[in-house]
Amino acid sequence: MAAGVLAAVLIVYLLVCYLVMPELWLFRDRSLVADLSRMVTTTEDDIPGDPINVGVVGAKQQVIKAFAAAGWDPADKITLLSSVEIGLSVALDRPDFDAPVSALLYEGRKQDLAFEKPVGRSADERHHVRFWLTTTPAGEGQPLWLGYASFDRGVGISHDTGQITHHIGPDLDAERELVIGDLKAAGQISMTYDRAGIGETKGGRNGGGDPYFTDGRVLVGVLK
Repeated sequence: MAAGVLAAVLIVYLLVCYLVMPELWLFRDRSLVADLSRMVTTTEDDIPGDPINVGVVGAKQQVIKAFAAAGWDPADKITLLSSVEIGLSVALDRPDFDAPVSALLYEGRKQDLAFEKPVGRSADERHHVRFWLTTTPAGEGQPLWLGYASFDRGVGISHDTGQITHHIGPDLDAERELVIGDLKAAGQISMTYDRAGIGETKGGRNGGGDPYFTDGRVLVGVLK
């Protein structure tokens, strides 16, 4: 009997938070999507996500090797197994160095690469960055990857939908600097430059309803 009640509650939760609430959000705040900057990602529910704030220039294998040299681990794809593993990591306070990151869309596509740097003993807290390969090459025809870096400060419930998610730290510029700084310290960066992003934002909110602030610039590192 108790198992049946628990199953019913779980089904209702999944239906409300993963189907009903995203639709209600879009109905209530559709104007935010219409005014969305092209330098902001979206969730798979079309809710505005996080702003693009970092980039790297180089071939795919260069990017992967550079982050490995800087001590960042590639994030797993989301599967049933990886989802169970990250859940156990948080619940049991044990490491999961390649825990998955949720999918965000930029220019209609999920991230091509994702890396993370654990903080503490579990996947509850971590630095992480997602990258999308752009169709616009950088200097000398090198591939340009634009991305979003943030700090996961803990697992909780989305303020907008009630879905289980990581909550982020608000200072996105600090995370951008950390990513490029780690690559520099590992000797992987030949030069950096910045380009326009979302613009200065003091009261931003991501796809989980978490507040953030940024100077709105994108810091790009050119790999050696």
